[in-house]
Amino acid sequence: MSMQSNLDTLYRQVIMDHYKNPRNRGELDENDALTINMNNPSCGDRIQLHLQVENDQVVEAKFTGEGCSISLSSASMMTDTVKGKSIKEALEISGIFSEMVQGKEYDDEKYDLGDIEALQGVTKFPARIKCATLAWKAMEKGLDE
Repeated sequence: MSMQSNLDTLYRQVIMDHYKNPRNRGELDENDALTINMNNPSCGDRIQLHLQVENDQVVEAKFTGEGCSISLSSASMMTDTVKGKSIKEALEISGIFSEMVQGKEYDDEKYDLGDIEALQGVTKFPARIKCATLAWKAMEKGLDE
């Protein structure tokens, strides 16, 4: 088995783990959190993202919704990643993620992307990029407000 084949298998396992065992699935009290609804009409993915932000920091992040394995695993990874980060850091990581899934060069030295790197393969399937970025776009929208 080639090195790339092993990596693809590992990445698929990471994606399926986040899909079957989503981190941070649920809601936050509306009084304490921003709620952002987004959908991808081309494939039916829908996400409701809940962000609790205090002192320019993402204190808590949860999501609900339905969609494909790419969309929901990406939401799980994103909520895991941005918790505890400043708004600036969360937005920077989102930019890096966006570049990664579009197959562009990105700065992987600045932040440890962890499980998020498993979504790198989406580059090969342009129609799935919107699935992978849906939760991230919701987060950006919420933090920009």
